[in-house]
Parts: sequence; C-alpha cells; structure tokens
Amino acid sequence: MARLLIILILTSLFAFPSCSSDEEPLIAVSVFRSDDAFINDVVDWIASESHDGIPVIVGEAENSQDVQNRMISGFLDEGCSSMIINCVDRTAAGLVIEKCRKADVPLVFLNREPLKEDMAKWDRAYYVGARADVCGEMAGEYMAAYWKSHPEADRNGDGILQFVILRGETGHQDSELRTEYFLKALAENGVRIERLGEGSANWQRGEARALMESFLRADDGIEAVFANNDMMALGAIDALKEAGWFDGGQYMPVIGCDGIDEALEAMEQGYLLYTVINDSENQARAAYRIASLLAEGKIPDSASVGYGMDGRYVWIPYREVSTGSISSSRGSRIVTDVPASSSDSIVTP
Repeated sequence: MARLLIILILTSLFAFPSCSSDEEPLIAVSVFRSDDAFINDVVDWIASESHDGIPVIVGEAENSQDVQNRMISGFLDEGCSSMIINCVDRTAAGLVIEKCRKADVPLVFLNREPLKEDMAKWDRAYYVGARADVCGEMAGEYMAAYWKSHPEADRNGDGILQFVILRGETGHQDSELRTEYFLKALAENGVRIERLGEGSANWQRGEARALMESFLRADDGIEAVFANNDMMALGAIDALKEAGWFDGGQYMPVIGCDGIDEALEAMEQGYLLYTVINDSENQARAAYRIASLLAEGKIPDSASVGYGMDGRYVWIPYREVSTGSISSSRGSRIVTDVPASSSDSIVTP
C-alpha cells in the first residue's frame, strides 16, 4: 500500500480504500479545507512522517461540518485504525467523539481545540495545538516595543495607537485568544489604544484585502494592523500597497501569526513587521505519533510521543522568527523558542 493516499472528498460521493482490521493499520486525516497555508504545511509534515510509519489517507471537508461528519462516518465504516481531525467547527467535536467512541476508533484533534466538556467524554480523544494566548501576547509585546521605539509611527502625534484588527473565524479559539491577549499585552505595556475597525476575514487573504480596503475608506488615521494569521496580514498588505503605502517612505506596521513562507518573505522584503511561528512541523509530528500509538493499541505518554503531555493534550510552543536571518526555505528558519515562563509544562524533543 502506498505510504500516502490522498482522497478527494466530494459532498455527494465518498470512496475509500479498504482499511479493515485484517490489513495493516491506516490513519485517516480530515482537515477543514485544502486552501489554508498553515493546514497545508501540517498535511505535508504528516505525509513526511508517514513515509516510514503507518500510512495515512487525507480528506478535506470544504469548510463544511456536514461534509466532514459524513467523511468521518465513511472512514469509520471502512475500519480505519485511528484519526487525526482538524474540525471545521470545534463545537461539533462532541458529535465526532461520540461517533469514534461507538466505533472504538481513537482520535487526535489538531489545531482547533474542542470544548473541555467534549474532551471529557472519552479518554481516547487527544488534542495537539498551540496556546493561542501566547501568540497574542507575543504579538502585542512586539507591537508595544515597536510603538515605543518608533515615534514616527504615531502619525497624528496624539500618543494613542490607532489600529485595526483582522480576526479569523468567529468562535475559533485562535481568533478569540490571539485578539484578547494582543490587547492585554498592549495595555500591560502602557500603550494607549483606539480600535478604529475590527472584523472577520475568516483566515482568508482575499477577504482580508477587501476588509482592509473598507477600513482605509472609512478612516485615514490607521497607524497599525493586527491580523490573527499571516494570510490575512498579507491581504491587508495587498490593500495597503494598492492605496500607496510602502512607497515613498510611507510605512504601516502589520503583524500576523503562523510564520508561513509567504509571510517570512514579506518580512524579508520589508512589508510585514512581525509574525509568530505556529510550529506546523512539530504539531504534525506530535499528532501523527499519537495517532500511530493509538492505531497500535498503545497508550501515548511523553516518553513514547517525544513531547511533553498535559494529560491528553500536547501544547507545541510558538516560536519567534529572527528578523536578521530569515529564510523562506523549510528547515532553514532561524527561530527562538518561547521562554519557559510562557509555556510552563511544554517539552520539545
């Protein structure tokens, strides 16, 4: 059997290779959509991990929880050994857990954290992700430091940072926590702020560009942009370029999160001020290792997974990118781990 089987999932038709228990184990992976840069990185890393281990099949849910539910049912009907699920809607995780529990197929949720009460429904459900509050805190601290060290950023000289926020998907823990802790970090660093605009662009570059264009039409006093992910930050930069920014000495600080290659290139080119690396490689590796152990009937622990486990959770630290030595090629990024105080119980190999 090929080590990686990519399945194109259609809303009305599902076809899976047999993965019954009398054959070798197979891990089923379902992601919320296929055009998300961070999730694509995660899938690539899972595929890389599977080359010397249990094979995987991957399906994308077209950003529809209904499609994902039917996809998961199809995987279960075919007897797959374990699953890695990047939920479309994290509040639907309880239903997913119930499906898997009834079929006795353990699962690992990835990147979209289920509600605590849902995770409590079954002791064979695990979660791998990053602490979104840490990302928001890091972004806010960087913005505060930039604001204090660049008096020219205060374009109207009123001592107040006027900014806009591009939020991700409504209800997603990363949208909520990255925003909340970004604002807290600014306040804790003594930065007076005024939000001139805020809206959801659903993680998408095109939506972010349109939203940023509307912000610019509504107010010419914007002094900074915080986007909940890099694709939205790049969309904001697209709109700013079209409006004449980054030309003739005009600069607008834009901060994102995820550390995708396009964002690192934008930093190198001087457009993006800052991003925080959401470690797709280690999230994928931890999720795959847990799913592999579960597929073999084993109970994951810190020693066997290679990452510190907090019960049935693995928290992968965010990382800072060094602006002095950025490379967009995978494996050559110069990064620094988040200080231990930001991620108390996290252990990385």
